[in-house]
Amino acid sequence: MTAKAFKRPSKGAEQLFPALLFFVFLICTIFTILIGSRVYENIRSRDNASFETDTVLAYITNKVRQNDRADAIEVREVNGCSVLVMTSHYATADYETWIYESRGRLCLMELFSRTDSGLSIDDGINIMNCGSLLFSIEETDSGERVLVISLGDDYIAKLLLRSGPEGGFSS
Repeated sequence: MTAKAFKRPSKGAEQLFPALLFFVFLICTIFTILIGSRVYENIRSRDNASFETDTVLAYITNKVRQNDRADAIEVREVNGCSVLVMTSHYATADYETWIYESRGRLCLMELFSRTDSGLSIDDGINIMNCGSLLFSIEETDSGERVLVISLGDDYIAKLLLRSGPEGGFSS
């Protein structure tokens, strides 16, 4: 009985395993980078959408708080567009600030002019991009007025208007 001598694999077989292992490592690295970039892009797009929504709502909220006086805030329908109208009195004239979303441009618009200026929603200034924007004023059971701001289908903000129709702030 003769003992068979252990035969070493050829040079090609010795180099095949490390090359195969390197190839598997390379494929795993590429898939990890592709998945990571997709996750990053999703996070970034959600962050941008959230920034726009939060900024639009904060802008409108601050404007309403600055102008919250008796009979100063109302909602109008102008050319099929929901418009938040805030009236101010300077010197001897009344001025209105209109905030609205311009259809077709999907942007938050603002128009500040004298009440009798004759300007229309086409004359406003683009503030920033936003989705569809609707305003309404509801009255609570206790007689308080609430401004409802609907931004798209997902975001609704409600602001309690502190000024009552008689003048001054409601208690």
